[in-house]
Amino acid sequence: MLFKHIRQRSVGRPKVAHAVVVIFLEFFAWGLLTTPMLTVLQITFPQHTFLVNGLIQGVKGFLSFMSAPLIGALSDVWGRKSFLLLTVFFTCAPIPLMRLSPWCFFALMSVSGLFAVTFSVIFAYVADITEEHERSTAYGLVSATFAASLVTSPAIGAFLSLRYGDSVVVLLATVIALADILFVLLVVPESLPDKMRLSSWGSPISWEQADPFASLRKVGKDSTVLLICVTVFLSYLPEAGQYSSFFLYLGQVINFSSEAIAGFIAMVGILSIGAQTLLLSVLMKKIGNKSTVLLGLGFQLLQLAWYGFGSEPWMMWAAGAVAALSSITFPSVSALVSRCTDPDQQGAVQGMITGIRGLCNGLGPALFGFIFFLFNVELKELSPVEQNPVTPDTEEKRVIPGPPFLFGACTVLLALLVAVFIPSQHAPAVQTCNTRVMMESAISVTENGSVPVSDEDNEPLLQDSSL
Repeated sequence: MLFKHIRQRSVGRPKVAHAVVVIFLEFFAWGLLTTPMLTVLQITFPQHTFLVNGLIQGVKGFLSFMSAPLIGALSDVWGRKSFLLLTVFFTCAPIPLMRLSPWCFFALMSVSGLFAVTFSVIFAYVADITEEHERSTAYGLVSATFAASLVTSPAIGAFLSLRYGDSVVVLLATVIALADILFVLLVVPESLPDKMRLSSWGSPISWEQADPFASLRKVGKDSTVLLICVTVFLSYLPEAGQYSSFFLYLGQVINFSSEAIAGFIAMVGILSIGAQTLLLSVLMKKIGNKSTVLLGLGFQLLQLAWYGFGSEPWMMWAAGAVAALSSITFPSVSALVSRCTDPDQQGAVQGMITGIRGLCNGLGPALFGFIFFLFNVELKELSPVEQNPVTPDTEEKRVIPGPPFLFGACTVLLALLVAVFIPSQHAPAVQTCNTRVMMESAISVTENGSVPVSDEDNEPLLQDSSL
């Protein structure tokens, strides 16, 4: 009854704009906290700050990996809006605790990974309301909105923190997060068609459906989704590690000023918006979905190699432009998955992809931190004079200034090799039982208004949308 009551609260018909607003508000709120969170992290854990940060992100990422497929699958049964509200609420729940109790903030931030998987529900929401030929553009718009929310919010948060203190920034982020929750509750309409919800409404959820490892077992049964998942893991692992350390790396190894770092973030964000909207749309029409994925991985490989060998500021700026071009990879991968996924499994499969990203968000920072440690590169907050002390091995370090980025380039190269084998058209040998049930349901509803329910769930994850 609660889910039904929540779904009834909405305004108008579901649109991609609803998904865009939800993503923008959520990540804008967190973007404001970039500077205050680093400050609180250092005060709370003065020793081994980045080790603790890696542990926090690791726990959160692992929990997201476990829960994202389940939440996505349940949204296929009970609708998107209820779970969208759930994920947005728990993603934003830690924000007000940053000033009230830092220990509780980081603890809740860790366990919030159980529900902080908004992207899996959002992509399923978009898939519900778009045609196949529109989907890549819609996914690109959502991903571009994520980039847009991070273009100005870190700089705004840093300015407000310097001018008025961290408490004002946390208060503003809390208000924006609350606005996001209210927007989902009062404005966002349900996107999953009634007939798809009714075909499963009231049926019991078996352990097979609730088992978080069920999606992993199904991966091995479908070669296409297995290749896509491996590609996502190998390409997103270095991206997650890069986000955790790159801005400190720019300041301490490449000697970027705070203003230059803010400008760099803005440049990459603005270019990413253009890449994920205009460029992605053109590429999908001209060269196709798979070729767009391969091109995006190629840009990412070049970007990481450039970060690894680059030692001058202009090299970082140039590599940042390439990084913006590589941002087409994830929306094109999501479109590829959605295009060959059965409509009643959009949430489950998108949840699995989001779960893999969550796992990478945990492993990537720890992996990059370990590689920096192996090469005696210590990233911590230092005064400008202390940032680059002269040591006998400085020249040797400059041969490969960023070893973790070169490692990331190697994993992306593997991802590129794996992606080559992803079939352009996925055609499973058998029709899924869910597809048969939908066809039978349509006939049954036409004849007598009853909707049969299937008890089986042994089909492959991906289904050719042409069936």
